[in-house]
Amino acid sequence: MNRNLLFSCVVLTGLLAIGCKQTNQVKEKGSDATASEVAVDNRSKATAGEAVNTNAQILAKPEVPILCYHRIAAGKKGDYTVSPATFSAQMKVLSDSGYHSISPAQLYGYLEYNKPLPQKPFMITFDDSRAEHVAIAAPVLEKYGFRGVFFIMTITYDKKNYLTKDQIAALAKAGHTIGLHTWDHTMVTKYKDAATWKKEIADPKVKLESIVGKPVEFFAYPNGVYNHNGAKELSHYFKLSFTLISKRDSSYPLQTIRRMIVPESKPQRLLNSMRQTFKLV
Repeated sequence: MNRNLLFSCVVLTGLLAIGCKQTNQVKEKGSDATASEVAVDNRSKATAGEAVNTNAQILAKPEVPILCYHRIAAGKKGDYTVSPATFSAQMKVLSDSGYHSISPAQLYGYLEYNKPLPQKPFMITFDDSRAEHVAIAAPVLEKYGFRGVFFIMTITYDKKNYLTKDQIAALAKAGHTIGLHTWDHTMVTKYKDAATWKKEIADPKVKLESIVGKPVEFFAYPNGVYNHNGAKELSHYFKLSFTLISKRDSSYPLQTIRRMIVPESKPQRLLNSMRQTFKLV
């Protein structure tokens, strides 16, 4: 790039400057690089005039309770399983108690830019791409006016007892959020080279975006496990990443959002657990 062209790019508007930077990054990675593979810190994408919170300010904000479900099935036991009847009762008590489900995009706006949330906000998330998330969970959510977040493990596409690509697209069309849960559930702490990041994150992200027809901006860690380097790298791909109950990374609070596993429990116990876990008033 010659001096005149470089100067012209610098003096253009901030939005165009960001576009130039991203274009150059794609070229540096090679002609086959995708937008998802370009390491662009999502926190640099503030609209002109918007004040971005510091990490300390984000960490100081009251947490929004975030629920994490896996299996919703009758006749099965385990810490990660609730029965359909329990799930329905839990959603009913949340609705009756005045809770409003929010999306990750709303949570991001609240944390990053202090955008308002509805009264008594909470989030409902589902890991592992199970077929019952469409067959059982989504209809119950929609009955109460809730929308969920479905984190997809992409190796399971169209396999028995897992979501199909058409079902994933239908969830997105119905107003639910689709996020990534890696290719095959390998923990982020085990990614040792660029090839693994491409296999587990970059390529599945692009594929999932082609299915839902929109950017995939949110991620859930397999087993809820993260480390500092993993959180740093994920900030190049996602606006928010979700752990389970663990300490947040002070440098990457947006990449270490806490969730709580929901067990088989009575509705009132769920409300009590939410208050205790997230220090709700």
